[in-house]
Amino acid sequence: MKKIFLFILVLCGMTARAQKSENHNGSIARNLETFNDIYRQLDLLYVDTLSADTVIGWGINAMLGNVDPYTTYYQQDDDELMVMAQGKYAGIGSVIRYHKKEDRAVISEPYVGSPSYNAGLKAGDVILSIDDKDVKGWSTSKVSNTLRGEAGTTFKLKVQRPGEKDPRSITITRQTISIPHLPYYGMLDNSVGYIVLLGFTEGDAQQVRAALMALKEQGAKSLVLDLRGNPGGALDVSVDIANLFLPKATKIVYTKGKNQSSNRDYYTRLKPVDTIMPIAVLVDGESASAAEILSGSMQDMDRAVIIGSRTYGKGLVQSIREVPYGGSLKITTGRYYIPSGRCIQARDYRHLNPDGSAKELPDSLTNVFHTLGGREVRDGGGIKPDVSVQNDTLPTIVYDVAASDAMFDFCTHYAQTHESIAPAGEFKLTDADYEEFISYVDTVDLKYNRRSEEVLGLLHDIAKREGYLQEAEAEFEALKAKLKGDLRRDLLRSREDIEIFICEDIVRRYYYEVGGYKQMLQHDKVLKRALEILADPKEYNSILGR
Repeated sequence: MKKIFLFILVLCGMTARAQKSENHNGSIARNLETFNDIYRQLDLLYVDTLSADTVIGWGINAMLGNVDPYTTYYQQDDDELMVMAQGKYAGIGSVIRYHKKEDRAVISEPYVGSPSYNAGLKAGDVILSIDDKDVKGWSTSKVSNTLRGEAGTTFKLKVQRPGEKDPRSITITRQTISIPHLPYYGMLDNSVGYIVLLGFTEGDAQQVRAALMALKEQGAKSLVLDLRGNPGGALDVSVDIANLFLPKATKIVYTKGKNQSSNRDYYTRLKPVDTIMPIAVLVDGESASAAEILSGSMQDMDRAVIIGSRTYGKGLVQSIREVPYGGSLKITTGRYYIPSGRCIQARDYRHLNPDGSAKELPDSLTNVFHTLGGREVRDGGGIKPDVSVQNDTLPTIVYDVAASDAMFDFCTHYAQTHESIAPAGEFKLTDADYEEFISYVDTVDLKYNRRSEEVLGLLHDIAKREGYLQEAEAEFEALKAKLKGDLRRDLLRSREDIEIFICEDIVRRYYYEVGGYKQMLQHDKVLKRALEILADPKEYNSILGR
C-alpha cells in the first residue's frame, strides 16, 4: 500500500509538471501568434511602407532590452561582436572625437604603428570627407563605421590640419587593428612593476605573461596590476591571467545556469609564473565582469591586496548563440561564483524599482563568505577592496574644461608650436604656458557648469512658489553676487587639477598612449597608496590576515 501511495505521489508530481510545461508552451504559442498578427496588420494597413528588418529589429531590441543590459542581438553585418570577443576590427586605428565648433569628427589619437599613424595623421586633424563624401554633421559613430571596412580595402581621406591653409588628401589602406588592452607596463621604481589591463580578449593573457616576465627580468620584486576602468570580457582569459599567480589546478570560478550545459568549473591549467611576489590590484566602479573574476579570485585566495573603490558588480555570464541568416545572440545563461562561493551580482533585472531601474541588494542583506585564510568577504554589490581609496572630488569646472574643445584645441596649438617637450612623467606647464591657456580659453568663451549658481536658482524658484522670496530677496541677491562666475579666477583656483589633464593631453601628442600613462601615474592617489603598502611587508601581510 505504501509503494502504491508513493507511486501516486510521483505520478501526481509528473502530472503537475506536465501541466505547467503545457501551460508555458501554450502561453508562448499564443503570444507569438498575437505578435505575428500585429506585425501583419501593421505591414498591410500602416499609412507608410515599413522595413521589415527595421520594425522587427525594434521588437527584438525592445524585448532583449527589458531582459538585462547584456543580452543582445547582432545582425550578420555587425562587426561589434568580433571586436568584443577578439579585440580586433578592420580600420585605420585611431580614436576620434566630435568637435562642436567644426560640427565634425576630429582625430584624437592615432595608435602607434596603425594606418592612421603611418599616414601621418595627428591629433586635431579635422575629418572633411571620406571617399569624397562630406561628413559635416555626422555623428562620431557614423564616421567610425565608415572608416571601418574590410582589411586591405583602400579609401581617400581628406582632413584639415589646424593652422594650414589647404586640406590634406590621404590614401589609406584599412588593416586589422588590435585594440591595445595592455597599453602600458613598466617599472615604477627599482623594485615595483606596473601593468595596466583594459580588457579580456583573445591574446591578452599572453600579453600579460610577457609583460610580467619582462618586469621580473628588470628586477621587479612586487607588482601593481591596474584593472580600473576595465569592463571585462572573456571568462577563460581571466582564469588564464589568474593562473600566472595561482597554483595549477586551483578553481578560479564556476558557473551555474538553468541548463546543465551552463554549469562548469574553471581551474588553472598551467604552472604559474610567480606565487610569492606581493601584488596590489587596483579597481574602481568601472571594473566589471572578468575584471571582477580576476580581482575577486585573487582576494578569495589571499593572493593580492585589492585597493581602490568597490567594483561594478556584474556576476552574470553570457554565451554566444547562432540565429538564422547569419545573426548572433549574446544571451545571459548563468551566474558565476568565485572561489569563496560568492556571486557578486549587484543588480536584479527581474525585479525593478518604480522608476524602471534594477533593484540593488543592500549591504545589510548580503551574505558572509570567507577567503582561503579565513577573512570575511561578502556577496552582492561587486568586490569590496581590502583598502578603500577614494579619489578627490573635483570642481565641476575641471571636468568641463577637460572635456572641452577649448582644451583640446589649445593642446593641438601647443604641439604645433613646440618641437619637443620634456620626457613623459616629467612634463609641466610654466606659468607663462598656463597664462596662455587662460587667454586662449577666454577668446573662445568657454561654457562651464557652475553648480552653486544652478542650485541657488532652483532654491530661488522654490522660495518664490512657497511665498518666502519677498523676505529673503536681499539675501538671495547678496549670495548671487558672491557666487557669480569669474572664469579667470576659477581657472587659477583649479589650476593644479586642470593642469594634470592639459599635461596628459599634450604628452599624448608626442609620446602617444604609453606617454599618457607615464604622465598620468605621477598624480595617482590610488597608486600612491598601493606603493606604500607594497613597501611595508608588515602592513601587506596584516591586510591579508597573515
